[in-house]
Amino acid sequence: MTRLGLIPWCSHELRLARLICILLVVLVTVPLVAHYYLAVDLDRGTVGGGGKGIANRPGGQWSSGVTACQGRHVEDLCRIRESVSEELLQLEARRQELNGEISRLAGRQDTAQHGVELAKQELQALKSTIVQTERSYRELLAQNQPRLSLPLRLLPEEPGPTMVPPSNPQHCRLHTCFDYSRCPLTSGFPVYLYPRGLVTGTLDLEAWHKAEAIFQSSQHATDDPKVACLYMVFVGMGMSANDLQKRLEALPYWQADGRNHLLMVLSHGAENNNPLLNVSTGRAMLAQSSFDTRQFRPGFDIVLPPLNAALIGPDLHGLPPQVPAKRKFLFSFQGESGLSNSEMGLSLRHYSVQLTSVLRSIVTSGQESVLLELTCSEVDSNALPRQDAFTSAKPSTEWALCGDHTSRLNVLQQSTFSLVIVPHATEGCPTASVALRVLEALEAGAVPVVLGSDARLLPFGEMVHWERAAILLPKARVTELHFVLRSIADTDVLSLRRQGRFIWDSYLGSLGVVVTATLAAMRTRLCLPPPPVQEEPAEQIPHRSVKLSADGVNPEGDASDLELGPQENEPPFPSERYRRNYTVALVEAELLWNAPPGPFLLFPFSPRDPILPSEAQFLGSGAGFRPIAGGSGGTGKEFQEALGGNVPREQFTVVMLTFERDEVLLDSVRRLAGLPYLNRVVIIWNSPRPPPEDLAWPDIGVPVTVVKTKKNSLNNRFLPYDVIETEAILSIDDDAHLRHDEIMFGFRVWRESRDQIVGFPGRFHAWDSTHQAWLYNSNYSCELSMVLTGAAFFHKYYGYLYSYVMPRAIRDLVDEYTNCEDIAMNFLVSHITRKPPIKVTSRWTFRCPGCPQALSHDESHFRERHKCINFFVRVYGYMPLVYTQFRADSVLFKTRLPHDKTKCFKFI
Repeated sequence: MTRLGLIPWCSHELRLARLICILLVVLVTVPLVAHYYLAVDLDRGTVGGGGKGIANRPGGQWSSGVTACQGRHVEDLCRIRESVSEELLQLEARRQELNGEISRLAGRQDTAQHGVELAKQELQALKSTIVQTERSYRELLAQNQPRLSLPLRLLPEEPGPTMVPPSNPQHCRLHTCFDYSRCPLTSGFPVYLYPRGLVTGTLDLEAWHKAEAIFQSSQHATDDPKVACLYMVFVGMGMSANDLQKRLEALPYWQADGRNHLLMVLSHGAENNNPLLNVSTGRAMLAQSSFDTRQFRPGFDIVLPPLNAALIGPDLHGLPPQVPAKRKFLFSFQGESGLSNSEMGLSLRHYSVQLTSVLRSIVTSGQESVLLELTCSEVDSNALPRQDAFTSAKPSTEWALCGDHTSRLNVLQQSTFSLVIVPHATEGCPTASVALRVLEALEAGAVPVVLGSDARLLPFGEMVHWERAAILLPKARVTELHFVLRSIADTDVLSLRRQGRFIWDSYLGSLGVVVTATLAAMRTRLCLPPPPVQEEPAEQIPHRSVKLSADGVNPEGDASDLELGPQENEPPFPSERYRRNYTVALVEAELLWNAPPGPFLLFPFSPRDPILPSEAQFLGSGAGFRPIAGGSGGTGKEFQEALGGNVPREQFTVVMLTFERDEVLLDSVRRLAGLPYLNRVVIIWNSPRPPPEDLAWPDIGVPVTVVKTKKNSLNNRFLPYDVIETEAILSIDDDAHLRHDEIMFGFRVWRESRDQIVGFPGRFHAWDSTHQAWLYNSNYSCELSMVLTGAAFFHKYYGYLYSYVMPRAIRDLVDEYTNCEDIAMNFLVSHITRKPPIKVTSRWTFRCPGCPQALSHDESHFRERHKCINFFVRVYGYMPLVYTQFRADSVLFKTRLPHDKTKCFKFI
């Protein structure tokens, strides 16, 4: 008995397995042994070599028999070998087939696992969406304030209710003489303009057409008088008071008392040319530059600038620079009293003599260069241009103007301050000469010094804070005038001058801005919000998206071992819009009127929106907030799971400008896959050639929108497209390389500095002392003043300002050079905020080494940027850019400088 037979078999299956093994061993071993001996016999039976032993044996017959027997044996063995070889080939084919099946099954397994992972991610996203929706729903139920949006427009019905007539129209105020029922809060402030010829008389045709065109371009204009909130009448000259009275009373919607009517006088407004002086206007409001003391109703009538100068229109390039602060003359005054000594009363003569003597004493003191002319000199008519209407008209109580508009501007451009003296007999009432002097001073950049006038008596004084643009002094301070003006620092002089330039540009500089400002003043009085700013409609280009492979989700290994956002990926959601529709009109009216861009548009959100105190997140107003670890704070995991901060959660939109660099663009889009807090990617397709139909865009988990532009313009980068639904915009070039952790760091920094540009490539403006001009500098420096928008965060609010408010001359230059749009945006933001940008991380440039030639590689690139900076300075009147030595950084980033550069702080 063999050793195998002594082994106990435990079960039937085990015995069967052993039997199969033995059979396999036998089947394999026997053919191999037979094959071996067959090979040996064949070798021995060969004629040469080993065959010699058989051939030499005695007994040839026996030998031949043996040979025949061996031959049959060999044939059998050959057949066996062929059979075994065939079986081996079949087994090998079967093995290969099984291996192929295993590979297919493994591939199916990987595909199934990938599908499971995708399903898990989708399930997780759905769970996150459900969680976020439930949380938002709970927050919506818990909060007391409704979520606002643009309201539906409700228009008034005709006729309006009967109003109790005032005891005296001279005592009219809005709450007694204006029908508020025709101006609902959601009406949009519709205004109807009466056709020319009803009241205007011999109004200048050019002025009428210009004013009408400006009015019709307003969003408030309506052609339906039945739904109008306000009825506007342009009044000219050439009619007697009786004729004008009859024409006013014959207006279709005058309603016997002129309620809700605004009479705007389109004349230069000198006192002796006031067409409404002896006309009973009832409840109608007046808008003109000159009023009689018996006519002006404070808080009801509107003071305008003289429109003869405003008709000329602003010349932004011809305005003098605002710097230096101090000019040739400390102050200047040119004027002549219209009264003779015989016509003056005792008190008026005493006032005039005292004022004149004090002013002359300042001149004779010689402490400061002062230009003072109290008598208009008689010069040859060829020496000065023809005098204007204001010069020839010398009202009995006014200080007459000397020279004409051009000659007066020449003097004012050399004056730090411009003295404006209010006539003694007309104090408490707006006058044309005072308004014109203030207007010319602002145009020339001279700070007005108004003696004896209330700020409310200056143009649009009800809304404009003239204290921020002019020096207002009582006449009793004239003896201390020199001390007051000498004590004003250069910073205050330039601040007053800059504010005066804003007021002149926005409300006084042309007939267009005067008409627009008049409508805005009426709307502000009625506590109605401005019209909403228009979104730029995006014409989308259809495109095909493909799923990214597992290797393509994180191609550069963007800190894959770090948690950069919440574990549950948030679905895209827009920023809340128009939350402060009526708050702006009620609370911030004065702020809007006295800071750029003015009160003319309602924006869906603003970087200046106020923030809640910290405890409000946990006590009653916590809707939308995501404090870190529920408010207890934390590091690492807790920090990355929530945004924290002082404002509710939000996302950002990537805006990428591209021009015929498809592969570079797709790589840049692909790198955005998995980026937390990303709402959408907007591709500005600047090429006239549409994308190829077979172009496969990567599916990065958020919408990718391709926008077709009307023309190839770098200004398209900042258009406020309607597909951009977030406040935060990451503007990035199509060849910029940023890691995810860098983007998230910049986003968090921007959330704390929402009114500034926050980005990566820093630049600064350098002064060329040789040519007395500005230079654009991209060298390494310890100071910077610009962050290029090729990789920067900014608020969408600035996109509206850049596209619709910023002077068009700047955008035209950008189109001419195909350059400088990033500099223009830095100028705009610094001009609005008076703050520098914020640079984050040590990144300096973001160019792709393998990308095609960029515009910045052209030698003319820097020359054009030098020209852009100096042109922008001329348009703004000063250099808005502000230097900074601050950089927001993480300790994980290191700054590498060239060998010939030195760090700002050696050990920091």
